[in-house]
Amino acid sequence: MRSQYPEMQEEIRNLTQLLFQLEQGTRGQDRVSIAQVLEALGQRSFAPLLLVAGLILFSPLSGIPGVPTLMGLLILLTSVQMLMLRRHLWLPQWLLRKSIAGPRFHRALQWLQRPAAFIDRWLRPRLPALVHRVGTYLTALLCTAIAAALPVMELLPFSATIAGLALTAFGLALVAQDGLVALLALAVMGSLAGLAMLALV
Repeated sequence: MRSQYPEMQEEIRNLTQLLFQLEQGTRGQDRVSIAQVLEALGQRSFAPLLLVAGLILFSPLSGIPGVPTLMGLLILLTSVQMLMLRRHLWLPQWLLRKSIAGPRFHRALQWLQRPAAFIDRWLRPRLPALVHRVGTYLTALLCTAIAAALPVMELLPFSATIAGLALTAFGLALVAQDGLVALLALAVMGSLAGLAMLALV
């Protein structure tokens, strides 16, 4: 079954644009569902959806029990379909119906606006090999690995937040076509792996 959500009217290229599109698409809602987020982004928005999931994990919303696991499943389904080279994103209806309180969601968007404006000043297309073809495939593989580990990260303090930072960087690298951000994401992922190793010792 193919998603019925419309294509994006404007291609997202930075964080500020993403936050604006989410705010416009979910304004006035008592509850904000994954379906509404997908509708705001468009059904071909694989990279923006990875970015949104990363931002949620990096924001105060990650403190809600079950959110890291839910975002892990969303990222897993998105990254696997990227690996399959699907043109349109499909998500099961039960996942699309998952939601959080609208006011809490919009507070998180507001919390992210200032850092988003700062980060956007440094974004530009560069190191294209890291964000096209093989680079995109590698990013999808790494995001799949992070997603699979997120349920366990709920038990490790701050690990889901660090994972959110890595996922945000990977999604932003693809959205902005900025290979340098992809390298930074790899560095953050290395830190996350080191934290996991310390927790196991």
